[in-house]
Amino acid sequence: MSVFTSDDFQMMSRAIALAKRGMYTTSPNPNVGCVIARDARVVGEGYHAKAGEPHAEVHAMRMAGEQAKGATAYVTLEPCSHYGRTPPCAEGLIKAGVSRVVCAMKDPNPQVAGRGIAMLEQAGIDVTVGLLEEEARALNPAFLKRMETGRPFVQLKLAASLDGQTALANGASQWITSPQARQDVQHYRAQASAILSTSQTVIADNASLNVRWHDLPDYVQAIYPQAQLRQPTRVILDRQHQLFADLKLYQQAGPIVTVSEQNADLCVGADEHGRLSLPDVFHRLANEHQLNHIWVEAGATLARSLLQAQLVDELIVYLAPKIMGSDGRGLLGALGLMDMKQVMQFSIRDIRQVGSDIRVVLAPQPLTNE
Repeated sequence: MSVFTSDDFQMMSRAIALAKRGMYTTSPNPNVGCVIARDARVVGEGYHAKAGEPHAEVHAMRMAGEQAKGATAYVTLEPCSHYGRTPPCAEGLIKAGVSRVVCAMKDPNPQVAGRGIAMLEQAGIDVTVGLLEEEARALNPAFLKRMETGRPFVQLKLAASLDGQTALANGASQWITSPQARQDVQHYRAQASAILSTSQTVIADNASLNVRWHDLPDYVQAIYPQAQLRQPTRVILDRQHQLFADLKLYQQAGPIVTVSEQNADLCVGADEHGRLSLPDVFHRLANEHQLNHIWVEAGATLARSLLQAQLVDELIVYLAPKIMGSDGRGLLGALGLMDMKQVMQFSIRDIRQVGSDIRVVLAPQPLTNE
């Protein structure tokens, strides 16, 4: 078992903090930070900002220059070993002359998967793995999910009154939640690879489903310049081909992927109920479009289907301090449950006040027959 010093922990903690700076821009690449240190002194550091641009190690090596020789490199993810849009970082560290590399975790990407570590060790560099691994994994839940399972990380957003209503009986719903909660949604959208909805929701709200920089919370604007704004791909389930050119959806910059059984950007078959096969949709979005992280905003029907199919990794619910009455429209509609064993259960990951509302982040628990 590797023994790490307090300096090791300090340097890796710094590398993790650096990696977080890329959380809005790196998709589909992971967030990675790197620190190069000599005698407990930082001589170089950097983070990966955008796919196609230099990786974290490259920025750190450029800053360190000749001081990289004999130094220790701390990297939140195993250095890459293959030629892509940038040269292999493992090769760069070897040429820079570092004597030791500390990785928080191995890279699950099949193109790397231990090869970077092997390349460094073959060059005589001392490599240790596992320092602050849990914190490093938390940097990239979506990237890791796609690499390890072939499926994207899916967050489902819902907003409701205290009595669980998403709209009045006549469909009126703007606005249930506060401006601060809606800003908070922009913060989540900005991190996602894609925003997914249905044509029914898009048409009903004339929704743009984009990231609006001016609506981002102040603390996000401070670390995410408007010039770097990245628009997530907008994925619209449009089985009946209802979308039309005059919608706001098409007036905003950013890629759009329509999904249907035929005559769409992504064509998928139907499931046993005659609906679009959601597992196939997500599998193909992950593997053909390299979408790690999908943020879902839709109505009760899609939300219910996703939860019942156990395709949701996180459910994010904004609860407004309002009462709308049982004649309104509920979060998921009727579930037809006949036994408490069938009830969906969740664990609470986070709960906090956002404006006048409460935001609850939940992880769905697997359904069992016990």
